[in-house]
Amino acid sequence: MLRDKLKEELKASMIAKNESRTGTIRLILAAIKDKDIASRTEENRDGISDESILSLFASMIKQRNDSIEMYKKGNRQDLADKEQAEIDIIREFMPKQLSAEEVAAAIKAVIAATGASSIKDMGKVMGELKAKYAGQLDFSAASATIKQMLSGS
Repeated sequence: MLRDKLKEELKASMIAKNESRTGTIRLILAAIKDKDIASRTEENRDGISDESILSLFASMIKQRNDSIEMYKKGNRQDLADKEQAEIDIIREFMPKQLSAEEVAAAIKAVIAATGASSIKDMGKVMGELKAKYAGQLDFSAASATIKQMLSGS
């Protein structure tokens, strides 16, 4: 389970006195705890699933990429480097990312499986991709590929 792996890595980084790694893992665990609290109901006290954690990782990476762009525009390479280091640590806990060819093949397979034929079916395709490939691909990049395939261009 991802949660357990994160806790073990936190202990290891604390023992190794790796402050940047420890800080990043603490940020990840805090974000997971926030999501756990937000999704807590009478029936569900267990917290969010590993798939939801992977989705959270993807949004954390997207936020950091946006920050990197802003820091580069502001000539703050030191802060951009810090954000990139956090991205690298977050990616360690994610499954192997699909290559561009694998992403295209996955999209084609989902389009065929769902019977999607127009841009109106994009939500259906994205939903299926998120269910099957959580944490394995950049969904904003996949979105452009889906639009291209469904529009026939």
